[in-house]
Amino acid sequence: MERKDIGAIILAGGRGMRLRPLTGNMPKPMVPILDKPVLQLIVSSLVRAGITRIAVTLGYLPERIISYFGDGSRLGAKISYFTESKPLGTAGALKNAESFINGTFVVMSGDALTDLNVKSMLDFHQSAGGEVTMAVKKVKDPRGMGEVILDGSGKIVRFREKPERYESGLVNTGMYVMEPEVLDMIPPERESDLSRDVFPFMLDKLRAFKTDCYWSDIGTLLSYYRANMDAARKPQMFGLSV
Repeated sequence: MERKDIGAIILAGGRGMRLRPLTGNMPKPMVPILDKPVLQLIVSSLVRAGITRIAVTLGYLPERIISYFGDGSRLGAKISYFTESKPLGTAGALKNAESFINGTFVVMSGDALTDLNVKSMLDFHQSAGGEVTMAVKKVKDPRGMGEVILDGSGKIVRFREKPERYESGLVNTGMYVMEPEVLDMIPPERESDLSRDVFPFMLDKLRAFKTDCYWSDIGTLLSYYRANMDAARKPQMFGLSV
């Protein structure tokens, strides 16, 4: 499949309870990094990578996102929307958007600030031969995150959710390249989670893409503040200007 035909799904249905009061009347992906919603930065990064077919999964206050982005043409994208009537989790949200998928696709989290090189991850995926490529990053303290354990050859052998003591220091960033076959493992219209219900049962088909990119989950007020400070210091990393 040519790069221009690859689609991307952005998971943007979260309520952002830990970001209250910012998310009292705003979906978490719409909170601003400097002067732009974090979701806009993700869309723009995909467009710069040559990916313009984009689906956004919605849950909390979907109209706020739809009214802002419209069909995506303002950003050089073609955006489709898939709204959940009830929370479906990361895997269920992908299954809900199954009609959008026609081949290899990228998955991005709608509430993380990153400068991931999507082109490099796609190149790795196409040469690695798995059904899922997961972007993993070494962090100082993975407690509270999902730790990824690799063997000596770099193969993913297991996951540890929110470990008290950590082994590898590698965490799942929530950014993936996938093949459509993954969706066959996900039941329709049911809540399910990729890390809990899908990935542990397909370890032999997973590949780890190690990255040293900038990545910050803006799920708390402290991490949101830090992400804005980082963006203010190096706005060009994220396509911003100050």
